[in-house]
Amino acid sequence: MMQEKVVRPLSGLLALVVLLGGMAINLMLFLRTAQSNDPGGMAGAAVLFVLIMIALGGFVLVQPNESSVLTLFGRYSGTVKEAGFWWVNPFNKKRRLTLRTRNFETAKLKVNDANGNPIEIGAIVVWRVTDTAEAMFEVDDYENYVKVQSESAVRALASSYPYDAHTTGEAALSSHTAEVAANLMQQLSDRLAKAGVEVREARISHLAYAPEIAQAMLQRQQASAIIAARYKIVEGAVGMVENALEMLAQKNILHLDDERKAAMVSNLLVVLCGERGSQPVLNTGTLYT
Repeated sequence: MMQEKVVRPLSGLLALVVLLGGMAINLMLFLRTAQSNDPGGMAGAAVLFVLIMIALGGFVLVQPNESSVLTLFGRYSGTVKEAGFWWVNPFNKKRRLTLRTRNFETAKLKVNDANGNPIEIGAIVVWRVTDTAEAMFEVDDYENYVKVQSESAVRALASSYPYDAHTTGEAALSSHTAEVAANLMQQLSDRLAKAGVEVREARISHLAYAPEIAQAMLQRQQASAIIAARYKIVEGAVGMVENALEMLAQKNILHLDDERKAAMVSNLLVVLCGERGSQPVLNTGTLYT
């Protein structure tokens, strides 16, 4: 792979002073040879003028967080990264390449998650060029390369995780955002490294079920939430009943046989787990009538 070579060329201000001096000398030489009618001197002045004009094409202005990639007759000769006004070989071809951090948001891609459910997913990628030689010469169009590889990485990510976690500890797109973002960033870094691109941040920007199953999945989520809530209610109710029986036994308030304990547990669970308020029934007889 081609490696970046950073060069620091000649100061543009110094070169400008030299060329302006050369132009003044050339003008004086041309006037002197014209007065003396010296063909050889006029030819030399003309050649010097052409050389100065060619040398003027060597100036390059590099802005902050930009670079200029230099190629000489088809061969890479270096990259100017330091901001300033410079002079390089005028026969070098100069191509400007920005080093600024850039954002890219993928389109909303329709893919299948790890469970085969169709979902819509999109991501934001923050990236910048770090190796100008690789970005310029290893891939045809590094900006398009970033877009295509980013969408490919997002598709691979979506197929690696389910949309929702259905078991305890299972990583999912909707719940494990940090883990998913780290995985996406790693995939992008591996894919874009050959293009001289550094991924600085990657995260999911859009995540939803596909429209054709969105309603069914919403009902499924609601059912899962209801089941989880019921489980918590029953778990709490059982703990309260157990605590009540222990307190009755410890304080010798009431002695119940197994049948009456079962009836008491049943009544307490109905009261504690019911959705509506229970209606009390007063027993005016004995406990066993």
